[in-house]
Amino acid sequence: MISRSSSFSARSQRRPSLPDRSISRRLSALASAELGQNGAPTGHAEHQITEEIEEIKRYEDFTTIDWVQDAAREQLRRRARRKENAGFFEREGGLGWRHKLRESYDAGQAWIVVTLVGAAIGLNAGFLNIVTEWLSDIKLGHCTTAFYLNENFCCWGAENGCAEWHRWSSIWPINYFLYFLFSVLFALTSASLVKAFAPYAAGSGISEIKCIIAGFVMKGFLGFWTLLIKSICLPLAIASGLSVGKEGPSVHYAVCTGNVISRFFDKYKRNAAKTREILSACAAAGVAVAFGSPIGGVLFSLEEMSSYFPLKTMWRSYFCALVATAVLAAMNPFRTGQLVMFQVKYDRSWHFFEIIFFIFIGIFGGLYGAFVIKWNLRAQAFRKKYLTKYAVLEATLLAAGTAILCYPNMFLRIDMTESMEILFLECEGGHDYNGLCDAKNRWSMVLSLAFTTIMRTFLVIISYGCKVPAGIFVPSMAIGAAFGRMVGILVQALHESFPQARFFAGCEPDVPCITPGTYAFLGAAAALSGIMHITVSVVVIMFELTGALTYILPTMIVVGTTKAVSTRFAKGGIADRMIWFNGFPFLDTKEEHTFHVPVSSVMTPSSSSFALLPSTGLSLPELESLLAKSPYQGFPIVEDWASKVLLGYIGRTELQYALNRTKKGSLVSPYAKCIFSTDQSSSTATTPAVPSASTPPVTFDAIASSSGTQYVDFSRFVDPTPLAVHPRLPLETVMELFKKMGPRVILVEYRGKLMGLVTVKDCLKYQFKVEAEENGRHESRDGEGTTERGDEWLWGWIKRVGESVSDWIGRLSRGRIKLRATGEGTERLLGGGSGMYDPRDGRAPIPGSQEGGILDGTEEDEMELQDR
Repeated sequence: MISRSSSFSARSQRRPSLPDRSISRRLSALASAELGQNGAPTGHAEHQITEEIEEIKRYEDFTTIDWVQDAAREQLRRRARRKENAGFFEREGGLGWRHKLRESYDAGQAWIVVTLVGAAIGLNAGFLNIVTEWLSDIKLGHCTTAFYLNENFCCWGAENGCAEWHRWSSIWPINYFLYFLFSVLFALTSASLVKAFAPYAAGSGISEIKCIIAGFVMKGFLGFWTLLIKSICLPLAIASGLSVGKEGPSVHYAVCTGNVISRFFDKYKRNAAKTREILSACAAAGVAVAFGSPIGGVLFSLEEMSSYFPLKTMWRSYFCALVATAVLAAMNPFRTGQLVMFQVKYDRSWHFFEIIFFIFIGIFGGLYGAFVIKWNLRAQAFRKKYLTKYAVLEATLLAAGTAILCYPNMFLRIDMTESMEILFLECEGGHDYNGLCDAKNRWSMVLSLAFTTIMRTFLVIISYGCKVPAGIFVPSMAIGAAFGRMVGILVQALHESFPQARFFAGCEPDVPCITPGTYAFLGAAAALSGIMHITVSVVVIMFELTGALTYILPTMIVVGTTKAVSTRFAKGGIADRMIWFNGFPFLDTKEEHTFHVPVSSVMTPSSSSFALLPSTGLSLPELESLLAKSPYQGFPIVEDWASKVLLGYIGRTELQYALNRTKKGSLVSPYAKCIFSTDQSSSTATTPAVPSASTPPVTFDAIASSSGTQYVDFSRFVDPTPLAVHPRLPLETVMELFKKMGPRVILVEYRGKLMGLVTVKDCLKYQFKVEAEENGRHESRDGEGTTERGDEWLWGWIKRVGESVSDWIGRLSRGRIKLRATGEGTERLLGGGSGMYDPRDGRAPIPGSQEGGILDGTEEDEMELQDR
């Protein structure tokens, strides 16, 4: 059996009476929390124990949160607070102003946190916009009046440059070399900082945040160091010219901001469910500041990020996005009143004959998304297999290659947001970039835009996923804008060639009929929808970018066509496929499955190697030995190993805590027996050594007189009502339970007897197995072998080129510069093999036809990021 680290759940610390096990076991954990122990209110000691265990669980990495248990703990806290208030009334006879103030503060913490987080996100976004624009322009020239100004600020009010902005040299090759040098320097700095201080700052972060909001714990991913390094390295990565964007990382640093600030408030420090609300709101604010679209950000969080999105979360997400965009607008980083550079206004309408071309653009968006997702995953697999040790070198060489290929092309040379601003604009009004609107340059522009589309697509495939902060929103939008502008120019040329054709009868005389900029705008929407598989949020984002109600219908047509095509050729967007690639335990709420099998076909049977704890008879040394040897995160409690009558469930954290408390709080016999059932503990003749502060201390005389017969009661730490289902329950229903209720484990019982258990990991394994069989992957061994041979050939070629280059530089410098140590191949080539590594590199690979490949080790790899 494949070992399971998170296959067992840590359950709540409640001990209701069990007059009828078969009925009580089916009670929800929330009802159990309301009843307390034997129907009595939970005391202060019980509440303190719950908080101590929660503090321990905060440091468990790569585990999953049990939302049922978390909700039960919140009920315990509320009951303890109500009891405290009741006691205050009895003592004081009323509420004083201090108590009222404390209650008001507790009720308003959510809005305080949301306001602070939104303001911080807006400030950070404004700072990053200013720094990114300056770094992008410094590669091309400098401002003579003030070195810290970018080209737009240096030439404020001028349309096509000014005398104050100087290129580095009047000699073209020198400018080319400096552009190359700056690109390499920026990429090298960004990758080095990420590798040295915060490996989690690499990449987009959207995939991981989706899993974190769903309950997967990744310690350090939303920490302060990740926030700091992401904010510093993101402008460097974008300015390096790599085909990466800032919109995905904007979501990551926004969620990091929310996590860091919320930790200063007790309500969010101890409650995962409330923290999830803040993280969902921060994701909305991150998209809002990236696109200047607060409503689009809320819809993006609803459509893409959150698996649980109640009405209060939507309202707080909207408020957080509103505060963030308001602060960004107050900063006015571009001094134009625009929140993003590529905002544009259209004052013309469209014609119904253009719907044909709109549908064509939508088809391109769907095909683009499917193509990039497929080949980017291949590139990611190659990167994980061969390039993990060379993260800094890889990013540096990618930036160098990108600079060499992009500088000669006027659309690839400039920043992608600036290129979208140019491509979106109408030709009238003096907006012309290097003859883009000139009719005599039409065909050269078509060829240049076609080359831009192809080259940028290739660069996105190989660049997205390298170890720098990297998003894919803006690169995809830039590709779509280039393709759309090309289509718009061709349609404009067609109209000018046949102006009297009946096809163009809807055009008004003496008014431009075709606006190529709108085609670029629709192309950007199509590419964004195709790569992310989102629809409504894209339409709203593009509407807020233009403010033109006229183009909502064309945008909906394009996005709808893109969605239909992308769904046909690809399964899920790039974020969903990266979750699949990394092997995170995540059940997508957007998917629906029909397996026609019972849960017994998927469960791990009780006869397997996972550990069962008998209700009594197990000694302390035996329990400690089992806990030391077992990797499981929880243990079912049965009446005995023979009957396997299910009595409850205890988590590993609770059990370890109880053992430590027993050793510290009382003197017990080394052969003391452990009790996990309230029935057994109540019928025990001797006084049990209960691991709690309320139990009288055990004396040496008592130990001497009861040596070998003393009992330790762990029943208060056992969940007597774990979520249990019938073996014949359909697997689809069990998956819905995981999606909607969020338990870590579901036990399978038949007439009171434990038959097995099932986790999210088991469901995903079976799902991937069925999908592999449907896609015929189990019959494609020859294709997989060809792919592996191709990857090995490519890696061998890269090694030979690297060795040749290093030898050539060594000879050229007469041995003074050595890029690799003799006899070590490329292991020492520019930073390979040392330093902090990204724990995500240890995740499971893409599965072929082997059994369970994707999730092997999902929750049990011993990967600890250094605590900073």
